[in-house]
Amino acid sequence: MADEEEQAPETQDSDKPTTDVEALLDVEVEITAILGTTNMPISQILKLGRGAVVQLNRSVGEDIEVHANNRLVAKAEVIVVDNRLGVTMTKIIKIT
Repeated sequence: MADEEEQAPETQDSDKPTTDVEALLDVEVEITAILGTTNMPISQILKLGRGAVVQLNRSVGEDIEVHANNRLVAKAEVIVVDNRLGVTMTKIIKIT
């Protein structure tokens, strides 16, 4: 009888994910690709207009950072696919 009581919750709730990984598949994560950073005074920012160029702290071809929920998770390269920008992961950062 004790065995039947332990199995009953699994059969009653068939919509429940069967593994821990499946429970995470619908969790939304904010992904940010950081092309580079710079510091400038507000007075300079206010002078920026359409087409202004802002120099960043990275060189062309240098890996960019990919963050998930504000945590660094990977290094990547910028690519162009069908006239759209994308990133391809080059190194996954182990989160400890």
